[in-house]
Amino acid sequence: MKPSTPRAAALAAPKQQRNWDWRAAANFICGGAGGGLLLAVAFAGIETPAARIALLLGLALIATGLTCVWFEIGRPWRAMNVYRHFATSWMTREAVVALVVFATGGLALLTGMRGLIVLAGICGLAFLYSQARILAANKGIPAWRHPASVPLMMATGLAEGAGFLACVAAWFGAAGSSWIALVLVALVALRAWFWKSYLVRLDDDGAPDEALKVLHGMSSRLLLLGHAAPAIAAALAVSGAPGRGGWLLAGGLLTVGGGWFMKYTLVRRAAFTQGLSMARLPTRGRGVPGPQVKPGWKSIQGAKAG
Repeated sequence: MKPSTPRAAALAAPKQQRNWDWRAAANFICGGAGGGLLLAVAFAGIETPAARIALLLGLALIATGLTCVWFEIGRPWRAMNVYRHFATSWMTREAVVALVVFATGGLALLTGMRGLIVLAGICGLAFLYSQARILAANKGIPAWRHPASVPLMMATGLAEGAGFLACVAAWFGAAGSSWIALVLVALVALRAWFWKSYLVRLDDDGAPDEALKVLHGMSSRLLLLGHAAPAIAAALAVSGAPGRGGWLLAGGLLTVGGGWFMKYTLVRRAAFTQGLSMARLPTRGRGVPGPQVKPGWKSIQGAKAG
């Protein structure tokens, strides 16, 4: 009889998850950017018309993300069950915070009161943090559960929020746009640092080969288009180069695009399951069992030695 080891190894190897599709990714893509934008507008000090547009855009982004994930549910009208597990579920906490975000954001839009705008921004930060913890709470996906994913998701949400605010400021010619551009450069640099740290720590701690291949494969494009290009464009806006508003707009759009590209790749393309580890390869009869194997994973020691 032919040995079944190759077939067993294939069955035990990590598989790309299929439960969360593009709609779940859209919740992280839009929701994180919306939460970051609410925080950015709270402390930017831009004029009321531009601030109201930014607030409205932030709330719309969060609403779009939640609507997408609502349509992903097999039975959408059971969505209210999400509020039943506040003590244990970050999805529940995200849903509760979302209610407060819309309440404070709506009042801030109606009144324009500075205190309410700041409160909405703080709630936006709490929403962003809840989303980051949702991803990390999925223990079956090594690329998500790593502790370095939380600061990475926070950093990109803040950078995307500043990117959207830069777009609004450039469109309206708002005062303080130089300060916004400077903050944008700093947040893009911070995101680049957390991205590099995430990859290094994931390599060191181990992850499925296919997940590492996807993440490293997109890293150069993210570095060029999502980090270097927006930082240069925002720096040109700070320097007062000709076409300053256009540079600020370009920097904001590239920052948002880079973050959305990164999050989509992480949630959809790099989401490989843990797979199975076999303490020893089985053998028929009285043969000697084979060594321990973990299909789809490289040996950390072997990788470092190479």
